[in-house]
Amino acid sequence: MSRPGRFEGIGAPGDREQNAVEVTVQRVGDDRASRGRDLLAVEEPLEIRLVYGPARKRVRRSITVTMRTPGRDVELAVGFLFAEGVVRCREDIEGAVSCGPPAGPLGVRNLVRVELASELAIDEKRLERNFLTTSSCGLCGKASLDTLPAVSRIRLPDGFVVSPSSVHHLPDRLREAQPVFDRTGGLHAAALFDGSGRLLDVQEDVGRHNALDKLIGGQLLAGALPLSNRLVLVSGRAGYELVQKALAAGVPLLAAVGAPTSLAADLAREANMTLLGFVRERRFNVYSGGHRIRRRVGRPPRWQGSRTPPADGTDGS
Repeated sequence: MSRPGRFEGIGAPGDREQNAVEVTVQRVGDDRASRGRDLLAVEEPLEIRLVYGPARKRVRRSITVTMRTPGRDVELAVGFLFAEGVVRCREDIEGAVSCGPPAGPLGVRNLVRVELASELAIDEKRLERNFLTTSSCGLCGKASLDTLPAVSRIRLPDGFVVSPSSVHHLPDRLREAQPVFDRTGGLHAAALFDGSGRLLDVQEDVGRHNALDKLIGGQLLAGALPLSNRLVLVSGRAGYELVQKALAAGVPLLAAVGAPTSLAADLAREANMTLLGFVRERRFNVYSGGHRIRRRVGRPPRWQGSRTPPADGTDGS
């Protein structure tokens, strides 16, 4: 039975207007310069505060500041706490609210307060993370290696299978659902699909780990975890922290437009997760869990892409 919590700021209508800001630029060509206007993705700090402990002895603590694109801040905070192992389900959270005074010319609220269930036991060691999280990495600044989320023992079940054609269409469907990227070119995205390649949700942020936290946080609040019959596509590369977050949510297949890292591939193999890289131009590489890609009988496996990055020299990051 779901706990009737208080959640304010989830998918607020005004979020999208805070994702981009118009600025004046000087455009320089071969032999001339001109003034014009451009749109930039907004990057603002977000403080996550936690309220926890017995009803008569509540503790209030600021646990982290992350640089993010405003919007879906409650989902971001919840997804972050889930990936860190602080909460495991919606019932662990009594409420979450986007609050704080409006800051800067955009009037963005840069604070989310999450209240945990009074009976929830908290490992104080998990909260030893008072540092600035950059928009590029979700693990930088850990107080010690011991505070890394313990997910390496998780083994995902078999059973989820997708066709190569479903994977080939994922990047196009992702781009069609990226409104802010089309306007700014400056955001990462994380998208949730079913086994047939149908888009279920997409979140954008300047930080790839933030985008995935927003996606998973929204699914947790909807009571949809674990995501055992879903796949996730991320723009850019797939690092260890993205595999760790997807694994915690029970995602059996993680695909990336760019390359994975060696540590990401190691973790995916240990966890029986399917990890795909360079998903673009109707090809992709399988770095682990190839048994979840359906092959055509009697034909060569077209889903195996080249190990060589694209000719344009990019890695999708």
